[in-house]
This record gives sequence, structure tokens and C-alpha cells, in this order.
Amino acid sequence: MQVSSLNEVKIYSLSAGRSLPEWLSDRKKRALQKKDVDIRRRIELIQDFEMPTVSTKIKVSRDGQYVMAVGTYKPRVRCFDTYQLSQKFERCLDSEVVTFEILSDDYSKIVFLQCGRFVEFHSQHGHYYRTRIPKFGRDFSYHYPSCDLYFVGASSEVYRLNLEQGRFLNSLQTDASESNVCDINPVHFLFAMGTAEGKVECWDPRTRNRVGLLDCALSSVTAETEIEGLPSISALKFDGALNMAVGTSTGQVLLYDLRSSNPLIVKDHHYGLPIKSIQFQHQLDLIISADSRIIKMWNKDTGKIFTSMEPEHDINDVCLYPNSGMLMTANEAPKMNIYYIPVLGPAPKWCSFLDNLTEELEENPESTVYDDYKFVTRKDLENLGLAHLIGSSLLRAYMHGFFMDIRLYHKAKMMANPFAYEEYRREKIRQKIEETRAQRVQLKKLPKVNKELALKLIEEEGEEQQISRKRKQKNLPSLLKDDRFKVMFENPDFQVDEQSEEFRLLNPLVSKISEKRKRKLKILEELEAQGQEEEEEPEGKASDAESSESSDDEKGWVEEVRKQRKLLRQEEKLKRQERFKEDQQTLLKPQFFEIKEGEEFRSFKDSAKKQKLMKKTLEDRLKLEEKLGTLNVSDTTVGSKQATFKLKKSEQQRKQQEAEKQHRQERRTLRRSASHLKSRRGRGQLFH
Repeated sequence: MQVSSLNEVKIYSLSAGRSLPEWLSDRKKRALQKKDVDIRRRIELIQDFEMPTVSTKIKVSRDGQYVMAVGTYKPRVRCFDTYQLSQKFERCLDSEVVTFEILSDDYSKIVFLQCGRFVEFHSQHGHYYRTRIPKFGRDFSYHYPSCDLYFVGASSEVYRLNLEQGRFLNSLQTDASESNVCDINPVHFLFAMGTAEGKVECWDPRTRNRVGLLDCALSSVTAETEIEGLPSISALKFDGALNMAVGTSTGQVLLYDLRSSNPLIVKDHHYGLPIKSIQFQHQLDLIISADSRIIKMWNKDTGKIFTSMEPEHDINDVCLYPNSGMLMTANEAPKMNIYYIPVLGPAPKWCSFLDNLTEELEENPESTVYDDYKFVTRKDLENLGLAHLIGSSLLRAYMHGFFMDIRLYHKAKMMANPFAYEEYRREKIRQKIEETRAQRVQLKKLPKVNKELALKLIEEEGEEQQISRKRKQKNLPSLLKDDRFKVMFENPDFQVDEQSEEFRLLNPLVSKISEKRKRKLKILEELEAQGQEEEEEPEGKASDAESSESSDDEKGWVEEVRKQRKLLRQEEKLKRQERFKEDQQTLLKPQFFEIKEGEEFRSFKDSAKKQKLMKKTLEDRLKLEEKLGTLNVSDTTVGSKQATFKLKKSEQQRKQQEAEKQHRQERRTLRRSASHLKSRRGRGQLFH
């Protein structure tokens, strides 16, 4: 038996474990039970509760004594007697069963709808009658007042077969192309059918007229759901006179009130698989919906998940045993599963021992032992001195450790630690001492940073706890214990500056409240220094005085704000006067600047010109240099541009060039004057 828990709801799987072959003798079965732990610990609630290959449908008779299931292969039906906890009979059929219905209180009247359009009737002794419907059927329902069978399938018509007259009646003509499921209300016998177009048609069997139409495909599309394709109706179930649950092929369950066309709740399985079965559990107001992968139980008023189950194999059908917490499933596997959920209700009368068994399991919960084995890690083996057993048959490797026999583990632990009892006794004594210490009044350990803020939070926390006790509410978490605000009481950078302008304006009453806290903080520090244990609140103070100190009306608050503003203005005025005096006292001193080597200082305007020139673009600088003659731009024969730059000369070079130029001009003038004198002398000699 396996136990699982979800949302603190325990689910006991009674069909877990291996089953023994039928052909084994009793002697061999007993021998296997002695050797194999799985076989010895299994619970076989109903003997041979399985099918050869696959089970498709499972139902319980109205008297609760018989459980009937159909499956393959070969197609067959098996009936199990719960009073005898064994199989009652087995009957093989000609074709596979689509669905079946138990018409009587026991197994004496059964109707099977088969794949080949056949409808087969069985009585207590066996096969009784067989007939055929015009189209392939998918589901049918029985109308008790008129003894009519309503068949729906791959047709727009609903075929009616009257069992009292033994003949087919006029069919109901619907607007649907095909129908998948149908159901009849047990109170007012309204007939409802789910179509392939995602609609539910409701018919009155008395007048054979349609009285209502629900568009479930449109209602199943919400903001939270993702649907691929048109949803068709795959499951339908009435609850009482007014409620109806509809399951779609895209994995949504819609709960309707017949007086409204809008669903009360839309529940999505989030698997995108067709809903196979819907059941109602009235004790806890739950809806049990199942697709091929999961069984979900949720509240029909709020939609909140109660619990869920995911079997190992795909689910074909789900059956809830009446007035109990037992659930049976037909699966894509030979074995049919049986689950027991004590929260849903008690165990059936024929297996009342399950209540005692589950109570014992809850009183004595299992430890870390799994099937007489103890899980140990490599470090545990080294501590026990059993590391040399790694690789032997005494240890079975599993994940990050090993499984070993629990008896070997206890013996090794006793040998490795013979004083385990003394340690256990010492630990118990220490726990008792800590319990007695906890009853005493303890000192508050305040942090090093923001002590006043921590004391304020402790006081507010105490007041909130008193209020929550009176109102019976849950206590809010403390900021001092929260890791997110841990640094605020450890790092000095987060120290609150009470002299800052922001603090004084935002906390106008901090002066009065902080005085009280400072006194309390001083008392606590003195107690910590002396090592004494006293109450959190210092004695000798009247409660009336304390209440008068802590209570301030609105007028006092306004006056305190005005006072703080005046103080801040006065402090600002004093600071300005001090700065003005300092400025007057300071003397202006000359500043010296160093000139780089090879440069001559002319004026501060040159540096300003250089800065302006550097701010200009490259194009503007090139134009300026072209005007000054330091740049020459000319065209080449190839068609490109050629730029020639002239380096700027220093002041010394410029003066030297000017002196050379002046010297050359003087020499030219001297040459001209000398040549002129020679020419005049030559002319004078000729005249003489």
C-alpha cells in the first residue's frame, strides 16, 4: 500500500504492489509471501480485481454489493462481489463495449452498447437479447418513468427504444451533426445531450421538444485558458435538480445552474486532454473530474483545488463508491486501481478494517526506513566504520547514497557509538533546562546600529501582538528577524541621523517620543552591563504618566512642526553669518602661473583665442589657415585635391627672418646707389 499526500490530504493506493499468478499453488504462494516483502505487505482488497489487458468502464450497483467492469482482450465483463471480496462471474462478448448501464439494484439487468451498433441485454443467468441501432452509438441513458433508452452517436437523431413495448419509438431530431454524451436528471428527468459543436441541448421527454440550448464552447474560452480548435462536449453529469457539470474535449469543466446560460465556474485541467468522467461528492461539496492523466478534486463553490491524483497509467473511467471515501478507476493497464481517501468519508461496510489500518498508520508515521532498509550516505558509512562494505551485496547503491538492512545499521550504530544513550539523556536534560529558561523574563538584545529604531519596532510589535490576540488574527513577521533588513542594523552607513533636516521635519514628535525611548535604552544597557535579569518594562513608572506622555493631540503636533521650522531657519541664518565672517577674514593672495619652456607670454587673450579656435570645426580651421597663408589647396592632374601646410614659426625665428630681410633690402639699396654713381662718373669723363 502506497501513501501519498497533497494539500495535507492523504491518499492510500490499495492496489499497489505485485499480484500473484492464478496458476500458482497455495504452497508456492505462501513461500513467495515469506521471501518477497512486496508480496507480504500488499493489500488485495478484492481478489483478482483486474482485466487481461485493458479496462474501459467501471460501475457500482445501486445496492453497493457488486462492482462491474468491462475491458479487453477478449471483450468481456466481470462482476465482483464485495461481500465475498472476490469475482462473482465473467462473461465474454462478441465486440468491445462502448459503455454499459445497470438497470436494476443488483446485476440482474444490464444493457451494453457495443462497437458494431449492437445493443445487448443481459439478465441474471446471462445473455438475454440483442438488437441493433441505425448509427454507431457513443452513449445512452435510461429514462425510468417511461422505460425508454435514449441513444446518441454519429447522427443528428436521438434513438428511443422502449423496453416495456419492446420497439423503437420516433426519434428526436436535433440541430447537431453528432452527439457524444447524454444524461437524464434524476429529479425532474430532463434529458441533456452534448454535441460535437460544443453545445448542450436539453429536451423534455414528456413533450419531446427542445427546451434549452447552451453554447459551452464559447463559455469555455476565458482569459486564462488556451484552446486549440473547437471544444466539443466529452462529459456530462447532473447534480440535483438545478446543477449540471459539462466537460469539454480541450480539458475544461463548466458548472452550470440550469436557470442561467452563463457558467458559475470554469475549471481548466491545463493538460488539453478530453474530460473522461465527472462525479459529485456531496459531503464536502466537491467535484471529481478526470482526464486521461489526472484526477482533480475541487470545491464547486470556489473552484479551489482540494487534492489531485496522477496514476501511473492513463485513465479511462472513474467511479466513486457511494457514501464513502473509496475511488475506483479503469486504466490502460490490466490492474484496476482502488484509492481510499479518509477525508472524503469512511470506508465501506465490507472493508471497514481500512479505517483502523489508516488510523494506526497516522498514529505511527514511518521514519526514514523504506521496506526494512535504511538510506545512508558515504559520510554516514565512514562515521559507522562501514566504508569497506561499498561494492558488496550488503549495500545497494541508490542516488547519492546506499540502502542497507536496518538491523545491520542498528548494530553498527551501537558498536560505533556505545554511549548513545548517555548523549540522548544529556540532550533531553538540556532541552528541559531550555524550556524552564524560556519561561523566565529575558533581556532584549538590541543591535549595535539603530538601537532606538530597533526599540521602537519591538514596542510596536508588542502592541500589534496584543491587538491580534484580541481580534484573533495572525501575527505579522518582525522586521528585526527579516533577512532583507538585516544590514540596516549591522552596517553603520545606515545609521539614522536625527539632526538632519529631513528627519526633523518628517518626525516632529521625535523629540518627545525619543526621550522616553532613550531612558528605556539607558536602563537596558545598565542591566546588560550588570548581567541582571529584569522585565522588559522598567518598574516604578505609573501607567497614567506613561499614557499622558505618549498621547499628543493635533494642536501639539502642529506647534512642534512650526517650532522645528523656526529652529531650522535660525540655524541656516547662523551658518550664513559664519560663512560671511570667514570670507571677510580671508585675504586675497596673488596666484602664480608657470609658462612652458620655449613659449613667450603675451596676454590672456591668446589663450582665449586658442580655446575658441579649438572649439571650431576642422573645416572652419582650414579656411582660417588658408586666409593666413599657412595652407595651400590645389588640384592635381589626376582630379584629386592636394593640400600643402606651412609650419608656424616661433617668435625668435620670425625676428631673425625680419632682420635678414631688412639686411637684404639695405644691400640692394647700396648696390643701386653705387651703380648709379659709376654711371654718372662715366658720362662726366666723356664730356671732358
